[in-house]
Amino acid sequence: MAIITGLSGNEIFCLRQKNLTPGDLVIGNSVISLGVIGSIASGLKTLFGGEVSQITRIIHEGRQRAYTRLLAEAKRHGGIGITGVSNELVLHSGNVEFLAIGSCVHQEGAKTEHLEFSTSSDGQALYCQMDAGFTPKQFVFGNVAYSIGVGGGLLGGLRSLKRGEVKEYSRVFNETRHLALQRIKTEARQVEANAVLGINTSILPFAGLQEMVMIGTASEHPALPKSFYQNPITSDLTNEEMWNLVNQGYMPVQLVLGVSVYSLGFVGGVTSFFKSFVRGEIRELTTLIYEAREEALKYIAEDARRCHADEVVGIKTYVYNLGGGTIEFLAIGTAVKKMPEVKTQSETLLPQAIIRDRDTFINTADGSTVAALNQANNLSGSIALFASFAFFAIYLIFLFFRFILHR
Repeated sequence: MAIITGLSGNEIFCLRQKNLTPGDLVIGNSVISLGVIGSIASGLKTLFGGEVSQITRIIHEGRQRAYTRLLAEAKRHGGIGITGVSNELVLHSGNVEFLAIGSCVHQEGAKTEHLEFSTSSDGQALYCQMDAGFTPKQFVFGNVAYSIGVGGGLLGGLRSLKRGEVKEYSRVFNETRHLALQRIKTEARQVEANAVLGINTSILPFAGLQEMVMIGTASEHPALPKSFYQNPITSDLTNEEMWNLVNQGYMPVQLVLGVSVYSLGFVGGVTSFFKSFVRGEIRELTTLIYEAREEALKYIAEDARRCHADEVVGIKTYVYNLGGGTIEFLAIGTAVKKMPEVKTQSETLLPQAIIRDRDTFINTADGSTVAALNQANNLSGSIALFASFAFFAIYLIFLFFRFILHR
C-alpha cells in the first residue's frame, strides 16, 4: 500500500542522511464547546486582568488530547518517530477543534514497538538538529490565556492620559509571555530533556481573550552541563540557524523577550492628531516608539545578563497598536554562549536542508475573516476608552466652574 506522507522531497532527502525513511501522515483532533458556565466564569475572571487559568486549562487539555490521539495513530503505523508536528485551533460554528498533524518516520532495517520521539521540526530542521548533536525527545508546548481585564483597563486607561509607560499593561503582557516560556520548560524537564529547540510563538484569539502558545522540541545534548536538565536551554532560532552557530562553537542558552507598553498621553495624542494634517515628522510619535523600543531591549539585556550570555542573536521586534494612542513593543531573541567543545557532525550544511519548498496551491477565494488581536473592540478596551474621556470631561467641567467662581 502506498505511503501517504506530508514530507517533501527535500525533507525525505535530509532524513535519509540520518537513516530515516518517510511514513504516513497522522492526525489527532478534539472538538469542544466552552459552555455557558465556563464562559460566565471566565468573564468574571477577566475583571482583574492577567491569566484566565480556566481557559488556559481548557485549551491545554484540548491540545493535549489531540496530541495524544496523534501519538496513538503513529503507533498503529509502526513509526519510530513523528516529524513536523503542529497543534492548531480551528473554529467550527462556535465550537473549537484542536488539530494535531504530523508525519511518521521509520528507521531502515529496524522494528520498533514504541515511538522514540516526536518533534515540531520538519524533515529539514530535524536533520539540522540531529547534525548539531541534539537528540529529539518530544513535542512540547506551553500556553497561557490572558486578558488585560476591566480593572486593569480602567486603571491603565486613566494612566494613559499621561505620556509614558503604562505599567499596568506592561505587567500583564510581561507576566503572560513569561508564563508560556516557563511552562514549555516544565514539559521539557518532565521528559528529562536539557533543551527546547525551534520554539515558535503565536498569539491567537480565543473566546474574547488571547492565547499565547509556544511550541518546540524537547531535546538532549550529551555535551551540555548537568545544570541544563533543571533549567533547559530555550531557543527560538530556526534549527538551520542553530546549526550554523554550533558549527562556530556557540550554543543557545535562553529565549529572551521584553515587552513595554507606552502611551502618547491625551495631550500628546491631540497634538499628533493635528500634526497629521500637515507634512513632516510627528516627533511625539517618533519619540514614543523609540522609548518603547529602548525599554523592551533593556528587559532583553537584563535577561541576557542573568543567564551569563555572550551575545543575543536573532532579535525580532514587533509593534502593536493597542488603540487610544497606546502601543505595545515586543522584542524577542535568543541568548547564546561560547562553548568551544560543541561541534556539528558535518563540516558543511546540506543544500537540501536550507532550500524552501514553494507553495503550489494558493487560495485567494477564502472569505473568512480573523479579528485583529489588538483591535479595541472588547469590553475592557471600550470601558478604558470611555473612562479616559469621562475623566477628561470631568476635569474640563472642574476648570470651567473654577473659572466662573473666581470671576
